[in-house]
Amino acid sequence: MKDQKNIIFSRVYLIYGMICLFALIIVGQAFNLQVIQGSKWQEKQEQLTRKYREIEAVRGNIYAADGSLLATSIPKYEVRFDAKTESITKEFFEENVDSLAYQLSKLYPEKSKAQYAQELRNARKQGKRYHLIKRNVKFTDLKKIKEFPIFRRGQYKGGFITVQQNKREKPFKMLASRTIGYQREGVKPVGLEGAYTKELSGVKGKRWMQKIAGGVWMPIDEDNGKEPEDGSDIYTTIDVNIQDVAENALENQLKQHGADYGCVALMEVATGEVKAIANLQKNSDGTYSERYNYVVGAATEPGSTFKLASLMVGFEDGYFGLDDMVDTENGRTRFYDAVMKDSHEGGYGKISVKRGFEVSSNVLVSKIVNQHYLSRPQDFIDRLYNMGLDKKLGVEIAGEGAPFIKNSDDATWSGITIPWMSIGYELKLTPLQILTFYNAVANDGRMVRPKFVKEIKKRGVLVKTVETEVLNNSICSKKTIEMAQEMLEGVVENGTARNLKNDKYKIAGKTGTAQVANEHRSYHSIDGKIYQASFVGYFPADNPKYSCIVVVNAPSSGTYYGSHVAGPIFKEVADKVYANSIQIHEEIHRTENLAVSRIPYAMDGYYPDLETIYTELNVKTELASESPKWAKVSTGDKSVKIYNKKVAPIYVPDVTGMSIRDALFILENQGMRVQFSGDGVVKKQSIIPGEKLVKGEKIILELA
Repeated sequence: MKDQKNIIFSRVYLIYGMICLFALIIVGQAFNLQVIQGSKWQEKQEQLTRKYREIEAVRGNIYAADGSLLATSIPKYEVRFDAKTESITKEFFEENVDSLAYQLSKLYPEKSKAQYAQELRNARKQGKRYHLIKRNVKFTDLKKIKEFPIFRRGQYKGGFITVQQNKREKPFKMLASRTIGYQREGVKPVGLEGAYTKELSGVKGKRWMQKIAGGVWMPIDEDNGKEPEDGSDIYTTIDVNIQDVAENALENQLKQHGADYGCVALMEVATGEVKAIANLQKNSDGTYSERYNYVVGAATEPGSTFKLASLMVGFEDGYFGLDDMVDTENGRTRFYDAVMKDSHEGGYGKISVKRGFEVSSNVLVSKIVNQHYLSRPQDFIDRLYNMGLDKKLGVEIAGEGAPFIKNSDDATWSGITIPWMSIGYELKLTPLQILTFYNAVANDGRMVRPKFVKEIKKRGVLVKTVETEVLNNSICSKKTIEMAQEMLEGVVENGTARNLKNDKYKIAGKTGTAQVANEHRSYHSIDGKIYQASFVGYFPADNPKYSCIVVVNAPSSGTYYGSHVAGPIFKEVADKVYANSIQIHEEIHRTENLAVSRIPYAMDGYYPDLETIYTELNVKTELASESPKWAKVSTGDKSVKIYNKKVAPIYVPDVTGMSIRDALFILENQGMRVQFSGDGVVKKQSIIPGEKLVKGEKIILELA
């Protein structure tokens, strides 16, 4: 019995000893982790729950040429509360929580004071480090919230946390939407947002953040954070007024003809600045929207607009000129087993090259080009290459379509390639590439790269000016350019685009009606044809300032000729530009007959005043237009002729011939600073009339 007790006690002691030993091991390990290796594991924990995270910079704005805002980042804020911060004592919280709840209920009355107070107390009780107070807080409201009880102590003493989120907005909505574009993570960049993302993005900042419950990262107080640097602003070449006209004209014409899609682009001849660019595609519900930049990206068979390049090749090689005669037969001719046809039934008979271009004769162009290049096709191709038609323009916007002008050693080359290529088939060009070529013709052979951005600024300070780039100083000889210009003017004066002719200014250009292939039939088929109507040209023809292209794809109303589908869009845009561009108007010259006239000489000025004077003096007046506000006066022997003196709000007016009183009234009301010398009538002004007006700019007037 005694031995049995000894055995039991021995076992108890053994178990007790093992338990004590295990406890000592645990205590020792805890001491090792907390004291000996404590700093190491503390650092590990901080690495897992604390990070030096990047903060996005505010993205720069995109502006139109006149300073109108096209795209901007609108900041929105989240307000949150760190209810567990050690700086807020229990007593301080209870003293101020009701006041805070009251102020929140006044600013955001969707919740009562009692509800806000209960929420804040619950957050405090649960130890929430990132409690949401309000989303989508405006900046003006944020300034008020910062002054509320508790929150006015800031983030680390009052638990007040703000999180800024920037949302990209386009104030003009669809206006030039695809050209402005967007930049999104994981998505191929589009438009100017993508092209200039480096400049617009700025420099990211950095801040220490701590991971709290729920996987949320909360900013914490550290001294070595880095503030983000806002992005630069880009100033585009887009004119919002012209852009608006272009989009409306395009949309109306697309709806009228039930077209699949259409595009229009307007470019300044000398600089290559794109003033308007619109791309509209039909939706399933019959409406139109911008979903693809056809001007830049859609390489298609251009059709008759390519005839200009084909004939210029022959002019340059000296094979034929404007007066060479070609028999267009009965409007049909055969090349091997393929028949080339004119749209005009019965043909045009024997006509000159110039006349054939004016009426867009397929037979004439294909016959004369094939006659001279059938046996030497590479000469024809090389000339096209020399004019730069085989190369991309290299514009800043991504997605430019690749031009395709096949070489004579191409596997698809055949006996009918030259005649069909000469009228714009078996090759591909984008609308912008065609426009750039026509722009070069308007620019006396100088080809410039189209550009969409003029300047880059940071906080109003100029960072970079985007200069005009010359792609080719001379695409051909001066003689060839002059013949090309004469043909293009003839198209509007006497040819397929006579409906665009007007008595205000001259237009030069070319219509195009291409028969494009669909998935079932080629363009050689008779039934099921799909057409693409276009018009490309420039104006004023005698002193080109702007070039423009319009393309309308798949009109379904039964009308598909370029002159009637694309031409009206060109005309509407050109009329708008002409009406608002004083600098391209012909100057009305003053007729002064002071020595022989018995009528007192009068200065230009305010028409109602002049009318009163002439009525009192019983002087006969002739109005060249409806009663103007400001008048330009031409004094004759027996009467005075009154013209309208144009004063546009965005351009520097012509104040020569006016009294200093009237000149000051006009210029100072437009925001200009005026300095003058001398007496009498304004003889000279330091800024040329028609220049873009800059508010605050100084103008010097010389009186005589």
